[in-house]
This record gives sequence, C-alpha cells and structure tokens, in this order.
Amino acid sequence: MYASRNSAKCTKDCLCLFVCPTGATDTETGQIDAERCLDGCRLCVDACPSHAIFLVMSNYSEPAPKNSELAGKLLELCESKYQQEKAAEVIITNAESTPKKKLAEALRRSFRITAEDCAREAGYMLPQSEKVKKLLEKFAGINEDAKSALEGL
Repeated sequence: MYASRNSAKCTKDCLCLFVCPTGATDTETGQIDAERCLDGCRLCVDACPSHAIFLVMSNYSEPAPKNSELAGKLLELCESKYQQEKAAEVIITNAESTPKKKLAEALRRSFRITAEDCAREAGYMLPQSEKVKKLLEKFAGINEDAKSALEGL
C-alpha cells in the first residue's frame, strides 16, 4: 500500500510534511512519491485534516471464478432488460405526452444500467473480449426481433 493525495480536496495545511518519516509527501507538486512511501505507514492519512490523502493497494487479489449457472441466469436477465430497453425506446418514440416520454426515458436508462451490471457480473467486461463481441452480436439479432414484436402491438 502507498499513499496518494486528492489535490482537489487538499487545503494545504501540510501536516503530512511533518509526520512523514521518509519525506515522500511534496506540497510543491501535490504528489506523494510512492517509491519512498512506507507500506501501510498511514501517518499522513491520519494527520490530514482535509482527508485528501488515502491509501492505494499495490496488489489486488484475483477475482473469484463465476458460477456458470449464476452467470447463465445473469445473462438471461441481461437479455430481458435489453428487450425492455428496446420496448421503452418504442414508447419514447410514440408517446404523445412529455410525462410519458420522461418516464419511458427513465425506465430505458434503468434497464440499460441493469443489463450492463448483469453482463459485468456474469464475467463480461465491455467491450474487448471475444465473449462480449459474440454477446453484442446476439443482442443485435435480438434488436431486430424486438422491433418486429413491438410493431405488432
């Protein structure tokens, strides 16, 4: 772990300068030298009256593997939220009143956020992996099916 400073929060009280045993803090640049910072020392963090200094992990553990059954259920939910998002887009296009459009837009955004969260939790990181590219291609096909289904309503 090493300390880092949020310059926007720093009030330049500079107590960090007096407590840092290695002189890693620098108010001229607003930066903390991670190479000189002692792992887990946190004296500057505790001394900072503006709470502008925080600790950053040097190493992160590997994420636990996803349960394949749970990932499948998350993708099913993702697909249904995608369908709902497309339905909300049709409502937005066809709504005659502003309140209906606003409500449909809020729902559309909510469906999108939920779908993205489900995809991420299922193990898909957007948009680089091959799995994601295949998923997006699948969604493109669903989009056409959704349009057809909604036009029939």
